[in-house]
Formats: sequence, C-alpha cells, structure tokens
Amino acid sequence: MANDRWIWDATTTLEALGAADVALWLWEPERDRLRITGASRALGLGPLAPECSSAAMRALAMPQDRAFAEDILRVQPAGSEIAVRLRMRGAGICIWRGVWLEEGVRAAGVIAPETKFAASDQDTLTGLLDRKSFVTRARERLQSPGAHELVVADLDRLRRLNEALGHERADLVLAALGSRLAAAFPPGALMARVGEDEFAVLVPASRVSAADILRGALEQPLRIAGFDIHPTLSIGAVEAQGGIDAPEAAELLRRAELAVEAAKSGGRGGAAAYGRTMESDGLSRLAMESDLRGAIGRGELMPFYQPIVRLSTGALSGFEALVRWRHPRRGLLNPDQFLPLCEEMGLMSEVGAMMMREAALQLAIWRRNHRAAGELTVAVNLSTGEIDRPDLVADVKRIRHETGLPPGALKLEVTEGDVMRDPDRAAVILGELRAAGAALALDDFGTGFSSLSYLTRLPFDTLKIDRYFVRTMATNEGSAKIVSSVVKLGQDLSLEVVAEGVENAGMARQLLSLGCDYGQGFGYAPALSAQEAEVYLNESYVDGAAPVKARG
Repeated sequence: MANDRWIWDATTTLEALGAADVALWLWEPERDRLRITGASRALGLGPLAPECSSAAMRALAMPQDRAFAEDILRVQPAGSEIAVRLRMRGAGICIWRGVWLEEGVRAAGVIAPETKFAASDQDTLTGLLDRKSFVTRARERLQSPGAHELVVADLDRLRRLNEALGHERADLVLAALGSRLAAAFPPGALMARVGEDEFAVLVPASRVSAADILRGALEQPLRIAGFDIHPTLSIGAVEAQGGIDAPEAAELLRRAELAVEAAKSGGRGGAAAYGRTMESDGLSRLAMESDLRGAIGRGELMPFYQPIVRLSTGALSGFEALVRWRHPRRGLLNPDQFLPLCEEMGLMSEVGAMMMREAALQLAIWRRNHRAAGELTVAVNLSTGEIDRPDLVADVKRIRHETGLPPGALKLEVTEGDVMRDPDRAAVILGELRAAGAALALDDFGTGFSSLSYLTRLPFDTLKIDRYFVRTMATNEGSAKIVSSVVKLGQDLSLEVVAEGVENAGMARQLLSLGCDYGQGFGYAPALSAQEAEVYLNESYVDGAAPVKARG
C-alpha cells in the first residue's frame, strides 16, 4: 500500500502553488532579501522571483501603492500580522498576507489574486467587509486627498436581544441591519461589520452627515420571527484629511470607537464626535473601576427617587428608586456613567440588593412619619439577569419583615429581555415574588421582542411605557399608536399603566385622554435625593397634588 501514498516534496508543493495561482514569500530585512516561490509569473511578480532586494520591490509597485509596499518591508514585532492590498506594474491586484517571525527577524506569508480572498474578506453574517479587510481597504482610501468621514455605529442592547430572542434570531437582526446599511450608501462607500454589534462606514466628507444617513437607515422598526424590534444605535464619528499625512486606518477606527464609548455614556441612541479629550477617558475608566470596587461598602452608591403621579388627580402615588454614585472627587454620577462598569465587574447583583434594601427602608420611614403617605409605593429595577439571583425571593421576604411594609408597597420592575429568556422559569420566579408580597411591573414595554401571550400568564400589576414613545407621541403617529395600544392593552388585562418621559402638562393631558393611569418624568421632577424627595412629598400633601415644573 505504500505505493498508494502521496509523497510531497518541494517540487510537488511548488507545482500545486502554481496551479492555484498562489505564491509564498519570505522577507529577511537583515539580508535585504525577498524570496518568492510559486505562481510568481501568473501574479505579475516574475521580475522579483526567485529573490530580489527591497528596492526592486518598491520599483515594481505602482507609485500610488508604494506606501503599502513599505508596510510589508517595515520591521515589526514578532506575531504582528500583515494584510496589504498591493498593485504591481503589469499585474492585477494581489493580497499579501503574512506574519512576522522570530522577534521581527523574518516575515513570511502568501500572495494571491484579490479574487481568491474575496469570500474571506467578507463578514459571513452580513456580507459586508470584516474588520481586517476594512482596515486594509481604508488605508488605501485614505491615500486620496480630501476630507474623509469614518462613522462607527454600535447596536444598543445586543445582549438583551440575545437573551430575549436567542442568538440565531439576534443574528437575523444583525443581518438585516447589514443589508440596510449596504442599501443606504452609494457603491463607492466602504462598509464593514467591525465587531459583534458594530458597523463602520468610510465615505468622503460632505454636507450630508454619514452618521445621519446611517441612523436613518438602521433605526427603522424590524419584525423578526414574530417579534417587533426597534433598533437604537450609539454612534461615533471622526474626520481626517487624506493624503501623505493621513492617519493610519486602524488608528482612525480606534478614534471612532472611542467616540462610540463617549456616546454610550449619555444613554442609548447617543452620538459623539471624536475629540482629543477622549484619549484620557481610557485612563479615567481604569481609575473609576478601582474606585467602584469599594463604593458600595463606603455607602457612595445610593437610591435617588423620581416621583410617579396619578394623572387623573395629580396626586403623588410613589417613587421609582434610581441608583446614583456620589463620587468623592467626580461628584454625583448618573447610572450610564458607571452601571456598564458594574455589569462588566459582576457587581450588578450586589447593587440590586443594596437598592432594594435602602429604598424599602426609606419608604418605611416616610410611611411611618407621614400619615398621608400610607398608600405610597417605591419601585426598584431588577438588573439584567437578577431575576435568576438565588437569594432574590428570600431578600424580598426579609426586607418586608424588617420594614413592616404591606404587600404591594415594594414594586419590582423587570424587563422583557429577562422574561423572554425563559418565560416558563420567569413565571415561577415572578409567582414566588408576588407570593412574597412584591408588586411587579414590566418595564420599557413597547421597545421590542414582545410576545403578548406571556402577559396573560405572568403576574404583572403594571405596564410601563418606554419614554421614547411618550416623548415622540405628539410628532410621530407610530409612537402615538403604540402608546394608545399599550394603554388599551393594560385596561383589557386589568393592569395599571405608567408612562415614562412625561415632560410637560400637555403630555400629561394627552396621556390622561387615552386613559393612562400614571405619569413619571422631568415634567414633575428628576430623580431626587432622599431629602429632596421628602420635601417634594410634603409639598404634594400641602398642595393636594404633586408639584409640576412646567404647568401649561
């Protein structure tokens, strides 16, 4: 049987490479020697084979691509990857890929026609360029004079999508967004999926912002597998002048991603343009992580309280407890500035337990000190995944026992993502929480992936309409219809409905006309410290109604 074996020698290997229109290259800078074996003639590299100097390679490269040839020849640390799209005189476009070996002593890799790499250059899910190919192509584009705009968009709440829909359905969302992106820009635009939930576009700068085009294309409702999805994006943008002094493409992409992080700090759906001050934010983040580790034990994280008002009478109904960080040097920080860090550091369960305990204790004090506050409630958000915390039900029982709060005074708000991840298990846990004396609210209802069937079998008391729909219902017909539908749904299911984002008395009147029960938002008050909330509470009892910032 030995005669049946293939025996590969050097000649056989070279013949195979030649037949495949592929060549191998080896660059030894100390010897100033570039060796090429394989289909060198077919690739237009015959004058360089079997070996040549760096000067010969530069001379064969097209003048406008000599900077890319330098990327191959420039010594780099071991392990550094090379991916260069290079045009040579008398030849087509070839892709040089390789890696630096032996502490930068040698680099080696493969050369092939661009067409052979075409499929591998693409992100398989969206059909757009992948990150490495995007950087390679962007480097070439930035050689052209003129202003260029690079925009990176990060899909908000991808983790929540994965939890609610499953990875396969969430992938359908990403694929749909990729198709929309490709259709939104002209063929000359460079588009890619550069991360799990990140898209990038490089275009010549113009009066029409690429960020606006991207947001308009991608933030349209989607229906996936029977679920309504309302995507929102955090967008970062950076401009650069092309030409000989253009920044490296990878560096420009890093700047755009820094801007994305800055946009996220302002809440979902934000946007930011790159600025040099962002460079210090990375170091600032490390310092914040260090401070955060002991912040809960030091009592720096605490609940603030936003009023919830009965729309029909204007009377104060309760508060929603929202976490704030009173940082010793940075001052009062909003949750968007530190909760993502808490999540990354695995602190969310600890934060959630602290919020529930402190808010319940504060409510007990108010109800004890103010006779008129006997019906007052406080709502606390359960963070993503906290519904599965083993001690959650026991904590509720213990807190109610310690504070003496009656059933329903402590309300827990959960998201659709937590429910939809495992509806059957959620039904069991929510039932146990209800039996332990907690009221239950479904938060941000209407933002997507809702299956109405589970509402009939889960023990919710309240639906909360997401603030986006409330704020835009006067100008957006779709938002108005969603608000009206949620209110009607709540009525049909005997659930109370709370509208978030009520900014003025006009909104309150419109919501009341639809039959909405409660309102919450800056029109009444922002989140207040415990002392400020008590003043607000006293004023509401004196006036007979909750104070309103802007009546009209």
